[in-house]
Amino acid sequence: MERTVIMWRNYWTVAVRALAKSKTYSVINIAGLAIGMAACVMILLYIRYERSYDSWLPDVENTYQLQAWYPHPKDSDPLFLQMSAYVTKDAIRKDFPQVTGAVYALSSQPVFVKNGQASTTKDYLLTDDDFLKVVNLPLVRGTGTPSANTVILSQSEAMRRFGTDDVVGRTMTTISKGVSRDFKITGVFKDIPKNSSLKINGIERLDFNSFFAQEPRFLTCWGCQSGWVYLKFRPGTDAAQLQAQEPAWEKRNIPDEPNGSIRFNQGDDQDWHFVNLRDVHLGKAQGGSMTPGNDERSITTFAIIAVLILAMAVVNFTNLATARAAQRAREVALRKVLGATRRQLVVQFVAESVLISAVAMLLALTLVEVLVRPFAAFLDADITLNYIGSNGIILPALLLTLVVGVVSGLYPAFFLSRFQPAQVLKANRSAAETPGSGRLRAALVVAQFAVSIGLIICTAVIYGQTVYARSVDPGYKRDHIVQVEDLNRYQLLPKVQTIIEQMKRVPGVVAVGLTDIGVATDNSSNTGLIPPGSNKQVTIGQYGVDEGFFDAMGLKLLAGRWFDRNRPMDDMTLDFPVQKTQEMALAQRGVNVVLNEYAAKKLGFASPRDAVGKVLKSELFEPGTGMVDINIIGVVGDTRFRSVRTPIDPIMFQNQHRGPGWMIIRYRGDPATVEGAIEAQWKQITNDVPFQAKFSEDIMRELYKAEDSRAKIFAAFSLLAVVIGCLGLFGLAAFTAERRTKEIGIRKVLGASTRDIVRLLVWQFSRPVIIANIIAWPIAWWLMRDWLNGFDQRISLTPVPFLIAAAIALGIAIATVVGHAIKVARANPIHALRYE
Repeated sequence: MERTVIMWRNYWTVAVRALAKSKTYSVINIAGLAIGMAACVMILLYIRYERSYDSWLPDVENTYQLQAWYPHPKDSDPLFLQMSAYVTKDAIRKDFPQVTGAVYALSSQPVFVKNGQASTTKDYLLTDDDFLKVVNLPLVRGTGTPSANTVILSQSEAMRRFGTDDVVGRTMTTISKGVSRDFKITGVFKDIPKNSSLKINGIERLDFNSFFAQEPRFLTCWGCQSGWVYLKFRPGTDAAQLQAQEPAWEKRNIPDEPNGSIRFNQGDDQDWHFVNLRDVHLGKAQGGSMTPGNDERSITTFAIIAVLILAMAVVNFTNLATARAAQRAREVALRKVLGATRRQLVVQFVAESVLISAVAMLLALTLVEVLVRPFAAFLDADITLNYIGSNGIILPALLLTLVVGVVSGLYPAFFLSRFQPAQVLKANRSAAETPGSGRLRAALVVAQFAVSIGLIICTAVIYGQTVYARSVDPGYKRDHIVQVEDLNRYQLLPKVQTIIEQMKRVPGVVAVGLTDIGVATDNSSNTGLIPPGSNKQVTIGQYGVDEGFFDAMGLKLLAGRWFDRNRPMDDMTLDFPVQKTQEMALAQRGVNVVLNEYAAKKLGFASPRDAVGKVLKSELFEPGTGMVDINIIGVVGDTRFRSVRTPIDPIMFQNQHRGPGWMIIRYRGDPATVEGAIEAQWKQITNDVPFQAKFSEDIMRELYKAEDSRAKIFAAFSLLAVVIGCLGLFGLAAFTAERRTKEIGIRKVLGASTRDIVRLLVWQFSRPVIIANIIAWPIAWWLMRDWLNGFDQRISLTPVPFLIAAAIALGIAIATVVGHAIKVARANPIHALRYE
């Protein structure tokens, strides 16, 4: 035992002395490994965080979300929603006894009035049952919502409203649909952490039959995905087995919806999927989500980057270890002469590698400690560095240290331990190059630069697409727009026209319009239209707008005309509550609409001009009101209201003076001054609803916030990979220049100039970069082509980013080695020829 301890002590002593002797080698290796490990740990924390969504929720393994997917619609693009129709909840409970609980949740922004001032809070839910019986949010006080007209609040919402979370038993009054309702507070739940697909400040339970008494179709509509259905499964339930029964469930439950003589069934295009709550954040369905999601591809990409960065650091170690192997050849030979076995030498060199790895890990964890908070703040995530516990990093760090140490040291250990004493101890053999090691180093340098070049290309393409997404022509004038929300509040309906007229008088306001679709609005409404002479319906988006929308949004008229307030046939405004007789009157009269260019093309018209004057057919209103003649009076240019990842909507605009939820205000002049004047005018007209408005620039910034963050993270880690590659190349250049000192001296004596020698050394390290480009370009092209295909509108994959990456990589290689080259080339040949 004592002998073993002495042996290991000697190993560590030799290892420490070897590190101290070659300071440049040690610093480069430790720095490279530290950066690589820090990046790896940071990405590990990020991946772990992304995979932790909703796993903190009690009984989450039995909590599911019912999602409506449109994987292969006949005449539109695939759509994957986290939402589902209200009617699906009871149909699921009826046919699947494994479902022990179900609740429907509808997003709400109730209005609070205090001291004559209105305020609102986002992220409330309206539910038809006790939400906590299905989704077990941890309670701080009280219970769930046992009956209608009860509410539970988050701790922060309770503090915001009442100044304390001890609010159980109090009454809270909110206004929804223009009706003031009193809710008894029955519970307070813990604030939901950021790693959740749920975002809830309060949950109000209502009688939905009463709440939707004036809109009864909402309760029976299979195509109305406006809220979320959550299910509780009996423990041990096989969700895959239930999913296999879903097609038969569709056929039993979903009725046909005739559109004239055309049969249509919501089950033709839709599928419903049971998705465990833990899988929602990274799931296939990201439409209609409470919180921004992510996808498995992004997580996998970052995991691959972590492996590549770490691999590059390991390659550095291997390269530098084999490059300086000759310097330790005499040491190995003498140890063998004195009786050391090859196994002992391998253990010694691997131990040295583990020591370097351990020191690097300590530095890496120090870097992570410094960077984790700004990293988390940048991502707006609750990422923390814990060393112990279920999310502790200590075990992964120890494992990573050991793996990196062994993997990076194993080849150099076998490489060094194979030297033969008789050959090495001959004169001048200690400085000789070992056969094959040069080719290995060249291959590893090529691999390093192939990774670096590939990452540079990907970063350039991602940056280009990110900039393009925000700057691409959306088909309307996106600047100088203020978008005001909540115009469809019931208490505002009688005042809408007054608000519009007053806003037009505000100094700096150019145009004002109402709309159901604006800059990055999240609503979606579709209907089936039957083209002239066709027996098939085409799905087209339908949105209400008024006459002012055209100028406020800056649309382009391609054919025909826009709506005219002086033409009664243009007006499709309905009173509220909607009367069936009024709908029947409109159906008998016929309506005028304006299409966008894509809708006209999708309906089969050869050109915008060809569409004007044509008559479409559809049962636009409630069943039983009859088929409607839809006259096309104009066609406008296509507009991209949503993200570039989302295909352009085919749109039918309908003229409505009440009902649309957004007001678009085009202005000129100072934005803050105009916004202040608009808000002041709003408050003079109404205190029933708080003023909520955003500039179009802010909306677009928020729309692409997650994309921008991921792109910046990708760029940052790509830069780390390049830095690690440079460190390795720097060390390799230093050793190569040192090893070739005698050769360079001879060349200078024979007449070579400093320029010739610098060119020789630079070319030696430029060749691997050229070869690396040949490897990296096709791989990067394939990956970026696949990534860009995820966008509806994208940049072209031109040679520019590839040439830029090649130039950057070549410039880095030259800049890294040229200093050593010049230093050696300028040395006096007398000293070079006396080398050794």
